[in-house]
Amino acid sequence: MKMTEYGRMIRISVKEQEADKTVSQKTQEDIRRGRNVMIYVTGDTHGEWIKRLNMDSFPEQKKLTKEDYVLILGDFGIWDDSKAENYNLDWLEDRPFTTLFISGNHENYDIVDSLPVGEWKDGKVNFVRPSVIHLMRGQVFHIADQTFFTFGGAGSHDIKDGILEPDDPDFKRKKKRLDLKLYALYRVNHVSWWERELPDRGEMEEGLENLHKQRDKVDYIVTHSPYTSLLESMDKGSGIYKGDRLSDYLQGVKQTVEYGQWFFGHMHVNQAFPQERSYCLYEKMVRIL
Repeated sequence: MKMTEYGRMIRISVKEQEADKTVSQKTQEDIRRGRNVMIYVTGDTHGEWIKRLNMDSFPEQKKLTKEDYVLILGDFGIWDDSKAENYNLDWLEDRPFTTLFISGNHENYDIVDSLPVGEWKDGKVNFVRPSVIHLMRGQVFHIADQTFFTFGGAGSHDIKDGILEPDDPDFKRKKKRLDLKLYALYRVNHVSWWERELPDRGEMEEGLENLHKQRDKVDYIVTHSPYTSLLESMDKGSGIYKGDRLSDYLQGVKQTVEYGQWFFGHMHVNQAFPQERSYCLYEKMVRIL
């Protein structure tokens, strides 16, 4: 299995007239004949799907159909179920490709966990839209004759000043004090932070069981968080990023599973670790198939 050239920096310029373009039905039919599935991977989008995936920034979509995929490595951007968010999700649904994503630490898990669970390509999913699909934790998907192990989530690093409880009688005073503090890093429970950013025991055990069914061998591992050793290496001693039960779990996966390539997001950089066959992506778009 060979990896294509490690991505390219895409232009972040949005033109509304380009964002509304779609590939014609005739073009899609022509493309569909006699060619293999294409899969692109990119990093955190934080709800800015139009910015990352408009026709100007991602012109390769002109050759894609709904049988092709763009896979987003967490912090997808399910946040508030607002009119604007739903408009943007409808826009994403109208793209010529199918969008796949795993969860990150900046997702509204009250919304994500409330979505019905379905099955797709041998794994559990949530259908946000018919072609906007959340790949749940601990699943193995069979896509284009390749196996993908998915495990979303990560520990937040931007909470050193605490998690505020909205029903705390002192909430307003505490929030005001933090807002006056320069560079305060805090979140509000069930508003901007969810403990479900980290997996529960059941999800981790299910992931190991699904890997064992594959004889602990997959083509791709797709996560939001890196495994602990790489997380600590990328932190470079700053202490901002610290290992947790999820990164330790992924470290165990790395040590026991034979994999072709590992893609993750979270760190907001584009960096390759070829000796470990691991790749951190942010705004780059990388074709893997």
